[in-house]
Amino acid sequence: MKAAYYERPGPARDVLTIGDLPDPVAGPGEVLVRVAVSSVHPSDVKLRAGGRPGVDGIGYPRIVPHSDGAGTIEAVGEGIDPGRVGQRVWLWNGQWQRSHGTCAELIALPEAQAVPLPNAASFADGACMGIPAMTAHACLFPEGSPKGKTVLVTGGAGAVSIYAIQMAKAAGARVLTTVSSEGKADYARIMGADHTIDYRRENVAEAIMAATDGYGIDHAVDLEFGSNIDALADVMRPNGAIVAYGSAAAREPALPFYTLMFKRVTVRTELVYLLPDAPRAEGIAYLTDALERGTLKHAVAAEMPLDDVVAAHELVEGGNRRGCVLITLP
Repeated sequence: MKAAYYERPGPARDVLTIGDLPDPVAGPGEVLVRVAVSSVHPSDVKLRAGGRPGVDGIGYPRIVPHSDGAGTIEAVGEGIDPGRVGQRVWLWNGQWQRSHGTCAELIALPEAQAVPLPNAASFADGACMGIPAMTAHACLFPEGSPKGKTVLVTGGAGAVSIYAIQMAKAAGARVLTTVSSEGKADYARIMGADHTIDYRRENVAEAIMAATDGYGIDHAVDLEFGSNIDALADVMRPNGAIVAYGSAAAREPALPFYTLMFKRVTVRTELVYLLPDAPRAEGIAYLTDALERGTLKHAVAAEMPLDDVVAAHELVEGGNRRGCVLITLP
């Protein structure tokens, strides 16, 4: 099979190679999927660059990157219903603590990680889903429905954020989001945001309180916890919740503990790779329904052939895209 792979961490153009590798075989409890589309997420490029020590999989002699994708089941291993052969599926956690991700013509992985893809959805739709949409759902719903709440989604033009905005709005929340430009503000409003705040030009806490007539925020879905926690603590309502899925700029942030405690604010982190079975099943059911009914917009910034995988990684690292970057397999 044809695949992209690397044998050491480093810059994409220095370490990524495209070549032929042995076809994988579905083992017991696994399915073999012919991949149509592989998605390049920020976490994928960080793993390849070696930016996540302990989870980057460098203990393997060769790594095929990418966590998410979509394709068709070609074969099944022992214990799996043969009726799944020919089924269209979307994939999650392809390369999490494994050597073989989705950036290849074939991938063998546990059956549960190949989720049936409704006929109404394209392979591109399915490939966008795993990390961003599951993260958005996990950040919003475990504390209960956001219906009737005021929700803040930081970084409103990001892949997770556009799903969080749509999900919160569909559930009946009022949605505010922070952005860094008017173009991103327009994009966030198209996705359903009720109010946007330019964090480069405005005092975020003051702008939030003004936009909510002094009410504040019931629930926050946060991309940069270390940078945002002071402002979040100021605007959170009593008994509110902050769910953070990133803190790249400040990896060990200091907490304004007393401000949070005297509002009884819940602070929780989210890492989609480690979702327990119950919330993951809830997220998959939600997304399957959304795919069947076409109720979520799936933003795609670019689709590139496998031969352009280096350019795809560099586009994601550049940070200026709007939506997922997809690799189409031969």
